[in-house]
Amino acid sequence: MLPKSRHHAKLTHMQAKVIAILETRTGAHLGQLIANRGGSPLLAPALAEEPDLDPEAIRSLLELWRERPMKIAIFQTGVGTRALFQATDELGLTAEMLELLAASCVVVRGPKPMGELNARRVRIAHRANSPFTTADVLAVIAAVPLAGEHVLIQQYGAPNRELRAALEALGAEVHEIATYRWALPADRQPLLNLLDALAQARVDAVVFTSAVQVHNLFSVAEPARASALAGQLNRCVIASIGPVCSRALAQFGVKPTFEANPPKLGPLLAGLEAALAAPRRG
Repeated sequence: MLPKSRHHAKLTHMQAKVIAILETRTGAHLGQLIANRGGSPLLAPALAEEPDLDPEAIRSLLELWRERPMKIAIFQTGVGTRALFQATDELGLTAEMLELLAASCVVVRGPKPMGELNARRVRIAHRANSPFTTADVLAVIAAVPLAGEHVLIQQYGAPNRELRAALEALGAEVHEIATYRWALPADRQPLLNLLDALAQARVDAVVFTSAVQVHNLFSVAEPARASALAGQLNRCVIASIGPVCSRALAQFGVKPTFEANPPKLGPLLAGLEAALAAPRRG
């Protein structure tokens, strides 16, 4: 757990509440914000982002791109976009990729890939609306004719089968480039500690910021604890970052108490504060 800040702590509905955080990359920052509000963060990182870049795959992609221009290039995550450019930097291929992107319709799923592309001065044609789901991506390109066209998708830790299937149904030929993949963290003890705390009813709220965190938590719980886990979670305040995360929770029988809208840290914390002020579910 992170220590509570003596200088910034204030009385809020988070006061003395144990709040589990499954986020990895920004988990410590989120934990500190909760501690500043008097809460007791329980950090249990639920996933690891492992590099999955194949230099030869990138070379082959650019060769294909030259021969068969990509009508659309879809960037789904900031970390993946950054990793792709870092790889092309090392291969000396960034200038070529920027030229190819300039001739393509560039689409971003959310603000993080947009920031990475802006840093490279890439012109963005379409931005998916909040809450940045696959449906929102498809909505912003609905008017673009794709029959017989080539489309590039930057993967986000795992293939987006829904997006690929929808694009192929429109007649597009889809190409995907992986930059990282999701895996369970090497150290699973914090997750096991969280499962113990949930079983002992020592957790007031659990914050989920991605669907894969849900799957990984239940995966670690298999087989002995998984059957009881949904009920233990449903006794807590369950914070969901957005609809994709909420659907993953529903698959396991967990009902989110609230969904951040828009799916950002500020609304997430505000929703958590409000949910903790309400009568606790029994």
